[in-house]
Formats: sequence, C-alpha cells, structure tokens
Amino acid sequence: GDQNSLLKKFFLLGLNETNNHRFTLFFLTLLCYCVILLVNISVIVTIILDKNLHEPMYILICTFCMNGLYGTAGFYPKLLWDLLSPVHVISYSGCLVQVQVIASFICADLSILSVMAYDRYVAICRPLEYHSVMSKQRLIMLVCFSWMTPSCIAGINVFLTSRLKLCSQYIAKMYCMNWMIVKLACFPAETAVNSIISYITIIFYLFHGIFIVLSYMYLIKTCANSIENRAKFMQTCVPHLTSLQFFLVNILFMRFGSKDFPQAFKNFVAIEYLVIPPLLNPLIYGFMLIFCVVTIKPYSKAKRQHKKKDAGETMMKGYDVKTKS
Repeated sequence: GDQNSLLKKFFLLGLNETNNHRFTLFFLTLLCYCVILLVNISVIVTIILDKNLHEPMYILICTFCMNGLYGTAGFYPKLLWDLLSPVHVISYSGCLVQVQVIASFICADLSILSVMAYDRYVAICRPLEYHSVMSKQRLIMLVCFSWMTPSCIAGINVFLTSRLKLCSQYIAKMYCMNWMIVKLACFPAETAVNSIISYITIIFYLFHGIFIVLSYMYLIKTCANSIENRAKFMQTCVPHLTSLQFFLVNILFMRFGSKDFPQAFKNFVAIEYLVIPPLLNPLIYGFMLIFCVVTIKPYSKAKRQHKKKDAGETMMKGYDVKTKS
C-alpha cells in the first residue's frame, strides 16, 4: 500500500561480518547449492523414470525433494548475489516473496513428513489394507493438502505483514523473515493480529510435529514385535525422524532463543534448515532408494517366479488327478 511507498527496499545486515571471507563463502555456498540441486534432481528423476517406484512412499519422497528445490530457490540465488555485492539490499516486494517461499517451504516439509508418517503407519500396521487406503486419489489429495495449506497459511501471514506501516529498513538477518519485518512496525499495537496468527501457525505445525513423533513411537512399539517390520521401520522411518528433529530444534531456536548468541552462530542456525535438510534428505532417501531398487526388485521377481512355479505345480497336480481318474 501507499504507507510503504517510502519503503522501497530493505538492507539485510546478516552478512556484515563476512566481508573478509566473502569469496570463500561464495564458493562454499555455490558448491552447496550445486550439490543440493544435483542430489534432489537425481532422486526426483530416478523416481519418475522407474515404474517400480511409483508407490506412495516414493512419490512422497519425490514431493519432499521438489519442496527442497522450491525452498532453496528462494534463498541461495539471492545469497550468492549478496556475497558478491558490497551492499545487501532487497526490494520490499522481493522481501515479501522471499518470506512466502521460505515459510511455505518449512511448513510444507512438516506437512509432507506428516503424510509420510501416516503412509508408514498404514504400510506397517495395516499392510493388507495399504493399497485401498493409500489409493491414487487419496495420495493426490494428501500431496495437494501438503502443498496448498502451507502456501495459504504463509500467504495470510505475508498479507497481514504487508498492511503494516514500517519505520525502519534494516533486517538483522541474511534473508527476509516475517517476524523480522513485523518487528519494524511503527505502531506495535497494530501487530497484535500478526502475533496471534503467527502463534496459531506455530501451534498448528507443532501439532504436525507431535503427530509425527507419536505415530513413529506407535510404530516402534509395533515393530518391536517382528524382525521384518523392524527392518521396514529402520529403512523408511529413521530418515523421517532425522529430518524432523533438524526442523523442530531450528524453529524453536529462531522464534524464541537467539538474543545472546554471536552473529556467526545465529547466521548458521538461520540457514541450517536451508542447508542440512535439502542436502541430507535426498542423500538418506537416495541410499534408501538404491537399497530398495537393488534388494526389492530381485526379491519381488523371485517371489513372482515362485508363485508361477507353485501355480504350475498345482495345475500339474490337478492334471495328474484327472488323468488317473
């Protein structure tokens, strides 16, 4: 609106201490981003091309990696640009777009992890109903939910922030964060709605976290009973839990406990969830994929041949009985 027409841009202060090591950081960041692109795209392409992997679990892993590409695209190109420029500026609208992308990326990751938890619960605890429960329609619905809801929620937060009249253009971060913009409001009384909605959002996604942890605790209890289930659990659930733990620690730290730490440490924490999950998730799931492709294919082929052989033997037996009589 016109109250922000004075405010055409923000200055990002998070990188101010990095002047001495600028080129080193630039190349490390570039390397990191290239690896993120490589590993995520590899997993996505593998899953799309291999018909055997068109199963709910792998489709969810594919969505997870796509989300990683989406979130990091809202962060790395701008950071790389800033590392090479003397002044770290971002336009007002650019800042809101970055908030939207990064916030919806974080929320979507938690949504997708929740859907994965539900998928694993059905696969391990109700294996016979698995394909009827996780049908194609339901899977499409769940994937849409895990992308649309975060976008809408982030959108509401961004819209509320765009109404505020701001009295400063300095953001003490390497990228735009909703809460950092809200803090710049001229009249703190105006930000009450922002606070309420932001707490509702945090609580909503904290419930996602609790749901994920509880469903995995239930699975651990179930898996203790059988070795086959335990193997299934270790392969598919441990990566989800690793991904989740990165997240929750981060979100809580960013929102509540970052005043007394040195800037370099704050910077690391601020970008950790844009570095570690997009790098580690595809690697963990990638190895899992390779493992599954290598072990499951021969196993299912053997199983099919065994079934055919059994069927053949049964037919032959029936034939023998007929000829004898």
